[in-house]
Amino acid sequence: MTFIGRTKEQEKLLAQLSSPTQNAALLYGRRRVGKSELILHTMRQASGIRSIYYECRQTTAENNTRNLSEVIAEAFDMPPLAFSDIEAALRFVFDRALSEKIALAIDEYPYLRDVVKGMDSILQVLLDEYRDRSHLSLILCGSYVEVMKSLLERDNPLYGRIDLKINLQPMDYYESAQFYPERSCEDKVRLFSVFGGIPYYNRLIDKNASVRENLIHLILEPDARLEDEVPSYLLSEISKIGNAHETFSALVDGHARYRDILAQSHVSSGATLVNVLNRLIGMQLVQRRSPINDPNNKKRTSYVISDGLSKFYYRYVFRYLSQRSVLDPEVFYDRYVNDDFETQFVPRAFEEVCRQYLVRQNRLGNSEPPFDLIGTYSYDDPVTRTNGEFDVVTKDPLGYSFYEAKFRTTPITQRMIEDEIEQVQRTGLTCHRYGFFSRSGFEAQADERTALIGLEELYR
Repeated sequence: MTFIGRTKEQEKLLAQLSSPTQNAALLYGRRRVGKSELILHTMRQASGIRSIYYECRQTTAENNTRNLSEVIAEAFDMPPLAFSDIEAALRFVFDRALSEKIALAIDEYPYLRDVVKGMDSILQVLLDEYRDRSHLSLILCGSYVEVMKSLLERDNPLYGRIDLKINLQPMDYYESAQFYPERSCEDKVRLFSVFGGIPYYNRLIDKNASVRENLIHLILEPDARLEDEVPSYLLSEISKIGNAHETFSALVDGHARYRDILAQSHVSSGATLVNVLNRLIGMQLVQRRSPINDPNNKKRTSYVISDGLSKFYYRYVFRYLSQRSVLDPEVFYDRYVNDDFETQFVPRAFEEVCRQYLVRQNRLGNSEPPFDLIGTYSYDDPVTRTNGEFDVVTKDPLGYSFYEAKFRTTPITQRMIEDEIEQVQRTGLTCHRYGFFSRSGFEAQADERTALIGLEELYR
């Protein structure tokens, strides 16, 4: 299986494993984002290093001790080992690392932490005792983001003992497209709109099937591979799943402001909604957005579903559970998904693709001048006496740049560009650059203040 992307993260981890001195790394991120695969791939790249990988179980301390003992014995090509507890097993590895370089990865560490009293303190004692003598590289990995972040807090025994922290994020649109390089640029946007930058999902895509066939086979068919992926992930971290269902339902209906979500979701209280939103943000399923021109105005803060599969699930599967249960999957797709997916779902995702393209180019040094901020821009229209937001605006030392993304079947014309610029100027937003992204090309000419970016340019 070919390993895709994560170049910078690989380099950081490999530097840790290659260091002759003892060190500890913390790797965390949402489920399915590719943490374990990254660790195992990097370990395979680290030549001349004995590697031990252990995935903790949601069982007892005794069971984890027994399983870890088996892994250690196999790594050292020794007969079965019997350790009294986890500390004894770990001490054995630290001892062996006095004479050779060893990499030890403890995956799903929160499971072990739950069943071994004082687990953080046990590691702290071992790291301190063997400091300056051991050649061990320790990697702690986990999907419970809040728990993993707590290891870095001042009151935690491991505070100050972590040399490398990696919060593994979903891949961007460009890296994700490497999972399906043979697709057209349009289909790359469609696939990213649902499966996002999650390697596990992208590896499930059938390269010989259409986007429609993949969505039906992976999500909509009875007992589909990803049918219960979203609710099972929610159940792992949110006790009252009904509150999450209500919150997502309000978000997919277009309610983005806190007061509107509270009114439409029927969540019991404001405090409960705040807790649910914070949980969903921590799980990287929802994103809190504030306009770049008014970042401290809580009334203009909005919430959006940032995970494509969650948005697809609640927009089509959860909303139409009854219809889906009695219809053939293909009929269900054609009746309840197809048109909305093409005209609403994918075009909104295209805006995120364009936003990520701008960030990517900015980091590569291709923006002149480089921008400092990117986000929404909140405005009041004095003519229509309404307020609203522009979705993609950047700010650099010269001022603001406005971008519009159109995932439509016809080209953007010169008249459309002029109308869009006029609308922006009418709100009082003064820009030194206007950019337009188009799926179907342009019937217009760029000039010194107007950038025209075709779909193919995003994937070069």
